Amino acid sequence: MNKFKQHISKGENEFIEFKTSFNKETIESLVAFANTKGGEVIIGVTDKKEVVGITISEESIQQWINQIKQATYPNLFPEVETLTIDNKTVIVFKVAEFPIKPISYKNKYFIRIANANHVMSLSEIADLHLKTINSSWDYFPDPNHTLDAISLEKVIDFINQIEERTHQKITEIPVDFLKKLEIIRNEKLTFGAYLLFAKEYCAISDIQIGRFKSDITIIDSLSLDTDLFSETTQIINFIKKHLMIEYIITDTQLPRIERYDYPLDAIREIVVNMIVHRDYRDSSASIIKIYDDRIEFFNPGKLFGGITLKDLLSNNYTSKSRNKLIAKAFKEVGLIERYGSGIKRILTICFDYGVIAPNFEEIHHGFKVVLFKEKLPVIVNVVEDVVEDVVEDVVEIRRGEIIQILKTKPKATAKIISSILGATERTIQRDLKILKDLNKIKRIGADKIGHWVVIKKK
Repeated sequence: MNKFKQHISKGENEFIEFKTSFNKETIESLVAFANTKGGEVIIGVTDKKEVVGITISEESIQQWINQIKQATYPNLFPEVETLTIDNKTVIVFKVAEFPIKPISYKNKYFIRIANANHVMSLSEIADLHLKTINSSWDYFPDPNHTLDAISLEKVIDFINQIEERTHQKITEIPVDFLKKLEIIRNEKLTFGAYLLFAKEYCAISDIQIGRFKSDITIIDSLSLDTDLFSETTQIINFIKKHLMIEYIITDTQLPRIERYDYPLDAIREIVVNMIVHRDYRDSSASIIKIYDDRIEFFNPGKLFGGITLKDLLSNNYTSKSRNKLIAKAFKEVGLIERYGSGIKRILTICFDYGVIAPNFEEIHHGFKVVLFKEKLPVIVNVVEDVVEDVVEDVVEIRRGEIIQILKTKPKATAKIISSILGATERTIQRDLKILKDLNKIKRIGADKIGHWVVIKKK
């Protein structure tokens, strides 16, 4: 009893709905709860948290259960509890998250967001079902293309990159290897295979890139509609072409250092995330706009799997991929080092590079990232001090992890360590140098055949 009084005192939320009577909105709420994380509809309470009670007959509850069953598909059977609160009768309908989703109410699908029910779009319905069966759109057969639509040369290049990364020879012939990875399934080309290895023109991968002097003045542009690996390379090359470079002289005995006005590692991370997480069922193109002071990246498809922008920025989420096959292929060749670490890495890279943090936002039907060239101020305020402390803690933890890796894998290279920790190879190389200068590790032998030794404290 006290539990329900506490529920009522907190008001409606993502798990609780109040109703003064049983009606069609009651069933909609139960369906929305079942399609999300479960919840309760309490009948006999107003939306202002006032217990008004409800009058029922012996047959009322059974009639309501039958209505719910007949109006939902798959059939929903909620738990029902009758309570007396302040001498008034209250009915509680409770449903758990349904294992195979989505459930419909009279051919409409609802999902619970905060304290309201929302009608799902066709895209959201499809995504929810695919997530339920632990699959994704790109694993399904492409009815419009056959195996002739992909390039064998691009598949061979894909295999060569995997061999180079893993130092292991792949013995299967190209098509059999794609079957092994389920990129080809049941002798049919998947949507993912078509996007990854399209022979020529790819109708669903279009990306528009422009160099803007103002919102309406374009001085250079590039239109891409090819395979995803080629697009990744061409996008990064086009952006690099329009970046400014400053040369830093650190020592007269050493060559000068080239520094772009934007961190290339952050650009690469953003581009790869665009390609991998885009909603290719949306007819809109991905768009990149390069301005004098910023680069804007827009991608069709909002955040996937119920993740909010707040979850993303606080790193409080479990990674879920809209395109599992594409993500797996990019990880096989080393373009993705660790699932779900992209946003955190972008923020860290920008901070290390000395530029202000990028902006992330859901906009219209997609997701937008804005990368800025503005440098961090030399005099930091209290908030920035906190951020710096957090980043320093992360760096110290990473360097401690490097030492632990070298204890068990003394021949580990910077590339191997970066793949284990999800940091860039350049970052690991810098950490190794610092650890060496601090006399915590030392190098024995040449770069290719030598090994690391962890120096024990006396």
